[in-house]
Amino acid sequence: MSKLHRLLKLSGNEFRVLLYSCLLLNSIRLALWLLPFSLLRQKLAQISSVWVCETQPTSVSVKFIVWTVNVASNYTPGGAKCLARALTSQLLLTRYGYPHQLHIGVAKGAANTLEAHAWIEYRDHVIVGWLNNLSRFKSLSADGANQ
Repeated sequence: MSKLHRLLKLSGNEFRVLLYSCLLLNSIRLALWLLPFSLLRQKLAQISSVWVCETQPTSVSVKFIVWTVNVASNYTPGGAKCLARALTSQLLLTRYGYPHQLHIGVAKGAANTLEAHAWIEYRDHVIVGWLNNLSRFKSLSADGANQ
């Protein structure tokens, strides 16, 4: 199915979620440049606490939320890194009532460099930020508030 055809087949609610993904992803990318991470996390937590969908949480599936974040990432100038994608997914999953866990992890890379990665787990499966060698990352933070 062509990309345009897929977009044209979206319902109004689905198109709204895609729009949210695009706006949130780009806003979060900008905020990651401008704000200290602790302040950004605080602001995102405040948004999450009041931006809860009043309709049935199943009105938008987890798979669809992940798809919209992937689409938004593909059309973001310069692309979107794992942290922006994970934070965007976290906001949307919280909005639609899906329990999940945000992980931010570190690992030792080549020449003793420090590498970081962010991912989201839902029902014990990585749905955003999956890597073949994900087990080498030690999770520093698990956001248990969304479980």
